[in-house]
Amino acid sequence: MNIDEILECDRAHVWHPYASIESGIKLWNVESANGATIRLSGVGDVIDGMSSWWAVAYGYNNPKINSALISQLGKMSHVMFGGLTHEGAVRLAKRLVSMLPKPLDRVFFCDSGSVSVEVAMKMALQYWHAKGAPEKKKFATIRGGYHGDTWNAMSVCDPVGGMHSMFAGRLPVSFFAPRPKSAFGAPWNADDASSLECLFAQHSADIAAFILEPVVQGAGGMYFYNPRYLTELKALCKKYGVLLIFDEIATGFGRSGRRFACEWAGESPDIMCLGKAITGGYMSFAATIASSELARTISSGSPGLFMHGPTFMANPLACAAANAALDIFENGRVLEDVARIEKALKRGLEPLRGCAKVADVRVLGAIGVVEMKELIDIDKTQRALVERGVWLRPFGKLLYTMPPYVTDDGQLETLTAAMRGVATL
Repeated sequence: MNIDEILECDRAHVWHPYASIESGIKLWNVESANGATIRLSGVGDVIDGMSSWWAVAYGYNNPKINSALISQLGKMSHVMFGGLTHEGAVRLAKRLVSMLPKPLDRVFFCDSGSVSVEVAMKMALQYWHAKGAPEKKKFATIRGGYHGDTWNAMSVCDPVGGMHSMFAGRLPVSFFAPRPKSAFGAPWNADDASSLECLFAQHSADIAAFILEPVVQGAGGMYFYNPRYLTELKALCKKYGVLLIFDEIATGFGRSGRRFACEWAGESPDIMCLGKAITGGYMSFAATIASSELARTISSGSPGLFMHGPTFMANPLACAAANAALDIFENGRVLEDVARIEKALKRGLEPLRGCAKVADVRVLGAIGVVEMKELIDIDKTQRALVERGVWLRPFGKLLYTMPPYVTDDGQLETLTAAMRGVATL
């Protein structure tokens, strides 16, 4: 198919994410991708400042991950995980456990980040059922969060300003604490702990688990908050008998400047969700990791097993990609690269602070955010960015970037210059 045929057929039959089929927003066709760039038909190479929605951490066409997948294809591309196992999954589980904080040591593989959140929530419900407290069946979180597009994951996304607000009144009811006032790097505000304590005092008897994105809120607003919030929250969860779930889907594997964002606080949850960069963005894959105590409790209660089993659980190709991605993460210079990117983003975006149209500029690890005062015209802005050799996907008032860790200094200069250009149009 030529480019015109591809785009015509797309308009006739394909429904894109968060889009109307009547929108008429311009689409670009991707011919190939390599390193930190994607090649657009009729345009050429542009720098991908999105890591394909934050997943392609080690760059496109990564030789190590490519090689691992080719090797695995010669053995098997898929095998069911019910009653069977394979070395790739076992090896990956062992490696994840060695990286994660105690007491996380029981790995459940699943299909995607959103599904890993569903799995974590089901674990929490089954845990309390097995403990003889089935009344603990609701969830709590903070405003401004985002945890995925599946049903229960939507119920703990921001209920007002989030993407899923139109489902209000249909979703399971959750309890929402205010978004932390204490920003990352700012002094601690004791009101944050007080509002949490108030929520727990009123509703802990009904709450199975408190779920949140540690330190970095992603698609709910790209907000960075004080790590002490996690310390205060964990103490309250312990005091009031509530499980704690960390959603590290977007932040895991170095994105915030630490291996996992919870390391900023030195705290560990009862359950953690991982996804996106776990395979270097090669495959849809995720993991939900719990403690053995939690897993044993579920396994000893009725019906004596955890009630979830994805068809593609522990897919061998995905495990091969994930093991290769972990090789890069463990043996490379990933955190050094993230620190280098952080410096470049601060240098390139700081000049926007105080500009008439800009409300805030914030950078943490390999995440750069320019918050505008008004809603962004996405179609117009994307066209302007592509003209400047950059691919970004703004939303709401946020112009932001999460570039691949392989993005070089020259590419980062181009990326931040493009952001400065469109932010001042």
